[in-house]
Amino acid sequence: MENQGGTPRIAVIDGQGGGIGSAIIKKLKAVYGETVEIIALGTNAIATSQMLKAKANRGASGENAIVQTVRQMDLVTGPMGIVMAHAMMGEVTPAMAAAVTAAPATKLLLPLSQENVAVVGVSSMPLPHLVDELVDNHIKQRLALPSLEQSRSENV
Repeated sequence: MENQGGTPRIAVIDGQGGGIGSAIIKKLKAVYGETVEIIALGTNAIATSQMLKAKANRGASGENAIVQTVRQMDLVTGPMGIVMAHAMMGEVTPAMAAAVTAAPATKLLLPLSQENVAVVGVSSMPLPHLVDELVDNHIKQRLALPSLEQSRSENV
């Protein structure tokens, strides 16, 4: 799964304060370094800013940025609310939610929601455990890239 440049492109979408997206980006950078391109997409400028501080390669904010960018990604991740219109206290617009769900990229969502929605059969884990599960298991399977740790051990 790669774009034409060869580097897998991952969109991390978050809203409000950007804390969930920042946690995902920090873990992705720790595991993959610059072998992946991470695009921070915030529903607002504060969320984008926080994700850029977490070392995303690039970032953009707002509805049009999300709608246009998700179409070009190999993988899209974030909290469950990114596919729910009016989630995150109204920050996720119907157009954003529709664009994310319609994007050809694989969507890996964390089952975190402030909405009146529960996903049956999902155990509740703290955010750090969910991020570990996301990066170490689900993203790893889909990208088929060695982690930085694996690359270092192979070069020894």
